[in-house]
Amino acid sequence: MRLAACLIAGFLSVLLLTSCDSEEEQLAKPSHQEPTREATGYYCQMIVVDHKGPKAQIFVKGAAEPLWFSSVRDGIAFTLLPDEPKAIAAFYVNDMGRATWDSPEPGTWIAAEGAHFVIGSNRRGGMGAEEAVPFSKLEAAKRFVAEHGGQLVSLSEIPEDYILTTDAGGSHHSMSERAEGEAASHVHSHGD
Repeated sequence: MRLAACLIAGFLSVLLLTSCDSEEEQLAKPSHQEPTREATGYYCQMIVVDHKGPKAQIFVKGAAEPLWFSSVRDGIAFTLLPDEPKAIAAFYVNDMGRATWDSPEPGTWIAAEGAHFVIGSNRRGGMGAEEAVPFSKLEAAKRFVAEHGGQLVSLSEIPEDYILTTDAGGSHHSMSERAEGEAASHVHSHGD
């Protein structure tokens, strides 16, 4: 009987420690921010709020400020490209069930991991490329598909080639080639 009580106490202690870790991780997750005119796209170096469609922001662990993306597609690409940091503390996207396409309103950010995405619709993202359009509510995503076409998927179901190889004109350039070119032009434009 005493052995059973010790085992139960040990199990409860482990369970309590595990739940504390989860709470600490939740508390450590940075809150979303609202873009200002100073927020520039990580890849394009253009002002994020000047672009239509859903945006993304990613917090790399240890960073106080998010990396901004003028499209959700670029934010997802960041998570897929091998040369980008993998220690992501938070990834937020605009909920297009609550935001307007031309200028997503403040307060419409949701965690990308729990969003419903529409890919292959007739709507184009901030840089004119195919977009992964995020929604918090499944019904809103279904209404979007009925109006604009496309396919409903979760973040983990978005095909890598949809994100990394198709650009605005439908031609195929890899996102890594695009990122390398933009990074090189950014370095040359700053005289480094």
